[in-house]
Amino acid sequence: MFRISPEIPDDLDEVEYLYDLAFAPGRTALSSYRLRDGVDQIGDLSLVARDQYDILAGAIRFWPVRVGQAGHSALLLGPVAIHPTRQGEGLGGLLISESLERAVNTGWSRVILIGDEPYYRRHGFRRKQAENLEFPPPTNPDRLLAKALRDGAFEGVSGLIHKWE
Repeated sequence: MFRISPEIPDDLDEVEYLYDLAFAPGRTALSSYRLRDGVDQIGDLSLVARDQYDILAGAIRFWPVRVGQAGHSALLLGPVAIHPTRQGEGLGGLLISESLERAVNTGWSRVILIGDEPYYRRHGFRRKQAENLEFPPPTNPDRLLAKALRDGAFEGVSGLIHKWE
């Protein structure tokens, strides 16, 4: 059993440690972090999962971004991490599903991420949905995935993904 709740300021150190454990401390050099720098994460969608002993087992964060010259709003999913001792229990999928449901309920219409399509496909993310989008380098364009949370959410949406201003 896991208790899922929005990340709060008291969770910060534990969540950062988990992300360092899962992705290595150099993770902040990735291009996705330049889109997050100085921008508040989406608090209602950034979730933590704790076990029955209140130990952090997983975390997921979302950030607002803009797409193209028109500045279409979108969510940037990530990072999502599960503690190594809790991997394989379906917690990553649970965090993704719960947060996407919350995103729909709070009015967001599109989500993008950098990740492995075979894993994220089960949650509806596709490379094809992101084919008109461009992520800041250095990023492998084959790892840019997107999911429409509403029908037609990506119609007419194209261009470079840039920082929320």
